[in-house]
Amino acid sequence: MAFPKLVQSDSIDDGPMMTQERFKELLGGLENNVSEVVVVSQERLRFLLLALVCQGHVLLEDSPGVGKTLIAKTLAQSIDGEFARVQCTPDLLPSDITGTSIFNVQDSRFEFKPGPVFANILLADEINRTGPRTQSALLEAMAENQVSADGRMYRLPAPFLVVATQNSMESHGVFPLPDSQRDRFLVRMSLGLPTLDQEVEILARTGRGMPSLSPVVTTKDVNEMQEYVASVDVADSVRQYMVRLARATREHTYLSRGVSLRGTVLLQRACQGWAAMDGRTYVVPEDVKDVAPMVLPHRVTLRGANQTDATQFV
Repeated sequence: MAFPKLVQSDSIDDGPMMTQERFKELLGGLENNVSEVVVVSQERLRFLLLALVCQGHVLLEDSPGVGKTLIAKTLAQSIDGEFARVQCTPDLLPSDITGTSIFNVQDSRFEFKPGPVFANILLADEINRTGPRTQSALLEAMAENQVSADGRMYRLPAPFLVVATQNSMESHGVFPLPDSQRDRFLVRMSLGLPTLDQEVEILARTGRGMPSLSPVVTTKDVNEMQEYVASVDVADSVRQYMVRLARATREHTYLSRGVSLRGTVLLQRACQGWAAMDGRTYVVPEDVKDVAPMVLPHRVTLRGANQTDATQFV
């Protein structure tokens, strides 16, 4: 693992270096490569890739054994990136994720040893099984792509994607995610159980062994895809549509907490990514309708309820 670099204040932005044709070529390669290993619906795979090209993060709520770890690991291999996995438990400490300083006897000084968060794809498995203090260790990393330790700031690799999982069916031995934690996930979704044909295909693939997987893009390609997404045009009328939608959740009678400002910003970025994936250089209102069910519901709270599933209001 490469030692993390200190934050540099002077960065040069040359702008997007990618065409729409190149973007679609790389995206198609990723979709095909992941599908060679993971049996998953095309829609769910597209939302996972949406988070990747939008510099977002994904929260997967599923039962165990549906391929959450496999899809995250396969995506890391497909982009030739570094993969790390953290099994969240009640005794997990924040330093177990971010890293810690260890005293070097030979040099008589402390050295920072990076934790698993210093990866391109980080799988936080069963994130709701660890306490809020440890959950919050990911807040800075997810929002700023950096880690603060011992008075220093260390940059995380780029791209950086957190794929967190939680079993929403269990209520014993789990801790609810804080609102600020959920708000940092671009997409919340479920992979769902496979269809009959898909389950047969899973058995066939596991019976003959998983196929060997080679990278189809580089991390540099992904960074350029992210820059391209940020350049997708959004008209003022579409922005007003997004803002009205977000403000409606804040004023809704049945909701005690509406979409935050961060949620509106991430909604716009998701729409930019969705438009690019659809072969357009501009966002249309249909993009908002397509991505809103995966981007907004986990950011609102039903009045008088402990759950946050408010899909019916989006």
